[in-house]
Amino acid sequence: MAGGEDHLNPIPPSLQSYTWLDMSSLWFSMVVNVPSYYTASSLVSLGMSWYQALLTIVAGNTILLFPLLLASHPGPLYGLSFPLLLRPSFGIYGAFVPSLLRALVACGWSAVESWIGAQSVFILLPSSFKSSSSWVLHPVPYLGTSVLEFLAFLLFLVAQLVILFRGMNAVRFLSKFSSPVLLGLTGWLFVWAYMKAGGFGPMLSAPCRLNPTQFWVVFFPSLTANIASWSPVTLNISDFTRFVKSEKDQFLGQVWLPVFVGLWSFVSLAIISSTEVIYGQIITSPIDLMSEIDSPIIVKIIAFFGIILAIITTNIPANFVAPANTLVSLSPSKFNFAQGAIATAIVSIFFQPWRILSSSRSFLYKWLVGYATVVSPITSILLADYYILRKTILDVNGLYSTSTSGPYYYVRGFNIPAFAALGLSIAPLVPGFLHELGLVQQVGEVFVVIYDNAWFFGFFSAGVVYLALSYLNRNGGTRSKMGLLEPLWSQSD
Repeated sequence: MAGGEDHLNPIPPSLQSYTWLDMSSLWFSMVVNVPSYYTASSLVSLGMSWYQALLTIVAGNTILLFPLLLASHPGPLYGLSFPLLLRPSFGIYGAFVPSLLRALVACGWSAVESWIGAQSVFILLPSSFKSSSSWVLHPVPYLGTSVLEFLAFLLFLVAQLVILFRGMNAVRFLSKFSSPVLLGLTGWLFVWAYMKAGGFGPMLSAPCRLNPTQFWVVFFPSLTANIASWSPVTLNISDFTRFVKSEKDQFLGQVWLPVFVGLWSFVSLAIISSTEVIYGQIITSPIDLMSEIDSPIIVKIIAFFGIILAIITTNIPANFVAPANTLVSLSPSKFNFAQGAIATAIVSIFFQPWRILSSSRSFLYKWLVGYATVVSPITSILLADYYILRKTILDVNGLYSTSTSGPYYYVRGFNIPAFAALGLSIAPLVPGFLHELGLVQQVGEVFVVIYDNAWFFGFFSAGVVYLALSYLNRNGGTRSKMGLLEPLWSQSD
């Protein structure tokens, strides 16, 4: 990780050592996490029953599995990282734009997960210390949270950087412990909920609080949110599959994603549903639930350290790697991987995750659905270009060429159809997003519906528009002016 340019080089077959078991372990460690618990609890908080929430989650991740496996293919085949794989579709310089957009989403997720981890650190602080000063109890107006909680957030970011600087092998090592620890903690919570609620009947008795009309209003944006949940990792999955031995290994290692998510979500939903029976209200945060449970202090310490370990081993591979790679690709001579990771941590602060997690609606509809408006079109353009236009054939040497005669130079390094498709697919989603944020009070119902289904709209519209513009450019004979499809023709010469 020390050298920026080395980090962008293809991984040779001799270093592609990950097996299907490594990929399964990586996904399992990422799926078994606290944000997934928040996603499940948010659906129940919005009025779904546990089984409605479970079906929504599994459906969303099953849909996502298809673009995930498709986006994984060039990793083992070419050994290339995500920023490089954007160059055939967006151009040698144009690829920086979607890379930066993906990096910003990762920074936001890094902030969210780090805030959850920081809350665990905050809970472990002695009560006497937390209550000794008024500045701990009251949020600072311009900050939106207390100074002590904010400092815990910064400390958690720094701790993750220290681990990351030891290399991805350190993360893989920790992930082998984090999943068993978190599974043990979850198993303990599950047994506690079963005993306290009085069995599975009462434990899963919380009904749906929505009428049929209200359910469908909640369902579609919730389905979109669940697809969006892992869509950023889907987009840059080649950052991990480039280390995998074969296509078979990457497929077998990832095909279990809906199963992993379904099992984890069922356990989470059972615990969440039981809190309404036990406490008379739904407790959406596992950290708040652990604080409520009357247990020995040593048990709470172990539990919170388990949560912290799980967050670290999820957050680093999912949300630090992609933006760090992006900055390296922007200027390999000036940025190395470590500097990119530090920049990621700094940008994360400005997302103010305490506001994102302020409510279930904010987390699902403003955050998850919000970034789907950007991630899904980029994914669609990348896949349409790689599979339909290029038939999975890439000029690897051309990916590094900034020459005007290079295969991916296009118009001053930018592929116009890709950016036209990206802009045309995002534009109709903006009114609904602004309405959800409360910045625009009145918008047409069609914009609300489009935004509620942002992932689907962005994915299909961007792919169709990109292919249409690319074929029009080819058939219109404008190669001499724009050169947009030159890579296709030059490869077949």
